[in-house]
Amino acid sequence: MEELTVPAEQVAVIDSIHTQEPPSTQEPLKCETWVASYYGRAFHGRKTASGEVYNQYAMTCAHKTLPFQTLLKVTNPKNGKNVIVRVTDRGPFIRGRDIDLSYGAAQEIGMLAAGVAKVQVEKLPNRKDISES
Repeated sequence: MEELTVPAEQVAVIDSIHTQEPPSTQEPLKCETWVASYYGRAFHGRKTASGEVYNQYAMTCAHKTLPFQTLLKVTNPKNGKNVIVRVTDRGPFIRGRDIDLSYGAAQEIGMLAAGVAKVQVEKLPNRKDISES
């Protein structure tokens, strides 16, 4: 069997390709105002788009494009209450809405009676992001 010889400068290039992290395609989310709704009982126990089973009392949410496991701080500006939720599902699929909170998260920030509310949303660093800094 023939041995393959590769010049040293090419080895360095090849090594750097395998060790570089791909560039982030997700812009950091600054505090933005979104329209939130919530979903609960009808979906409790069903599998979400991420593969997790939906628990209406867990602090989770659905978003159309944010990566699964993204952490968001959601604040109800009417009462100042906030909650940290994790993206585990896709949605909402109703025009004009930006995020679907779990029943538990909506309850935590006091928006159950309203059903739909304007909220302040801020992307938080995930555990992986924190450990790399």
